[in-house]
Amino acid sequence: MGLDSIWHWLILLIIVLALFGTSKLTKIGPDIGNAVREFKKALRGDDKDDSRSDDDTLRADPPAQATAESAQKQERHDAGSSK
Repeated sequence: MGLDSIWHWLILLIIVLALFGTSKLTKIGPDIGNAVREFKKALRGDDKDDSRSDDDTLRADPPAQATAESAQKQERHDAGSSK
């Protein structure tokens, strides 16, 4: 009974099904896919988490015009409250 015999593969398949059952075998595919995906991320050096929300992203400084306007409003507010 060599490796090229169909009976060898059928007996091996029956033993694997008896040991693991069909429920565990159906979970193997997605588990292997996730493992390969994580491995590729590690090779690329991707440390960021894909599940981060938009609130965690960095934001740029406001434009200079908005900053000048807010400074003027603050000056008016300070001048009005000091009276």
